[in-house]
Amino acid sequence: MTASPDLGTQASPAPTELPAAAYPEGAVSPAYTAGEEVPASGVFGSDVFGADAFRSVFRRHAAGVAVITAAGTRPAGFTATSLTSVSAEPPLVSFGISTAGSAWRTVADAAYLGVHILGEHQEDLAATFARSGADRFAPPTAWAPGPYGVPLLEDVSAWLVARVVSRIPAGDHRVVIAQAVAGAPDGPARPLLYHQGRFNALRH
Repeated sequence: MTASPDLGTQASPAPTELPAAAYPEGAVSPAYTAGEEVPASGVFGSDVFGADAFRSVFRRHAAGVAVITAAGTRPAGFTATSLTSVSAEPPLVSFGISTAGSAWRTVADAAYLGVHILGEHQEDLAATFARSGADRFAPPTAWAPGPYGVPLLEDVSAWLVARVVSRIPAGDHRVVIAQAVAGAPDGPARPLLYHQGRFNALRH
């Protein structure tokens, strides 16, 4: 499946300087010596390290799948693969959201958000919330208003309601940091993953 603009990216922008420890011994790009400042426009040789190359790298990174929801004039939500636990005291999470995505305007104004960690049985739900133009809260999506009116999805592995602390500009995205105020890990435990541009179940 190809990620829509609503499907969160999984990393911060590439650094402009690579320390000596960034590569194993002998693996430093031949165009640069270890610790040398690297131009932001290119990393290996004269090639420009652009968005396509960046996405190709992160297709190799298996990430958990979450759905972020917000209440507004109409409920809004999107599939994110960038959810991160930032701090336990206080309990903070972060995620990235595209400013071109359909959910951004609602998330930008919301004081509280729903954070849902999906189980392996919810690939269709993840696809619905990643699909541009979809009516994401129409049947068969099962949901109900939760604390602070936040839309909460049913049958997820775990959920949080979180108060937005900050929205940080990051390229064509915003990094949202929010503090959990309620939640439960009561659902099915096996996670849904996103890898190589498609949803996958965890395999042993």
